[in-house]
Amino acid sequence: MANSPQAKKRARQMLRRTAINKSRSSRIKTFIRQVEKALSTENGAAAAEALRQAQPEIMRGVTKGILHRNTARRKISRMARKIKAINESAAAK
Repeated sequence: MANSPQAKKRARQMLRRTAINKSRSSRIKTFIRQVEKALSTENGAAAAEALRQAQPEIMRGVTKGILHRNTARRKISRMARKIKAINESAAAK
């Protein structure tokens, strides 16, 4: 348990930051789930729109320290590749 006033303050700050980070992390995951849901229906246009909305939210998580830069880029890249594959298969039909 924190004893000094400084340690007590840091403990209070940590609780606030944890709540904010948890909220942001949940929001990012929700956006990613929306993209995955659109991908599962194989609707390329809806998936592309969902990714367009998710991308800034994911990158905002990077600037806030919730996600590592490379992790965010990898997630965006994988989703974009899946969308591209869906659109190419739809165009080939």
